[in-house]
Amino acid sequence: MAFMIAQRAFIKVYLITMVEQQRGYGYQMLEELRKQFSNYGYSPPQSEIYRALHELVQEGVLYRTKQLKGNDPRVDFQEIVLYHFTDEGEAKAELYKKQIKTDLDRCLGILNKAANDNY
Repeated sequence: MAFMIAQRAFIKVYLITMVEQQRGYGYQMLEELRKQFSNYGYSPPQSEIYRALHELVQEGVLYRTKQLKGNDPRVDFQEIVLYHFTDEGEAKAELYKKQIKTDLDRCLGILNKAANDNY
């Protein structure tokens, strides 16, 4: 068992939650995570966001669809990739989040003990 939760596992939990809330495409998710964690000095790497999304697709949790970014296809030709749950994806995502919650609780316990013992 690892000492702390792995970065990718941490990111995957947030990505799953964002898909549950139907919040954007990959780059939007990246920017939102960077904004949410900027006060903590953490900026998730773009490569980790996309690796985590690809893993969730490979694991059968998510699937991708493409659409044009803008409302007017004559003007905006930028294609974005949206992520959705597969038929079994929501159940797989829920199980994954439960597993990570156990790891997070263990990590919080370790960090709280370290803070209390040393500061």
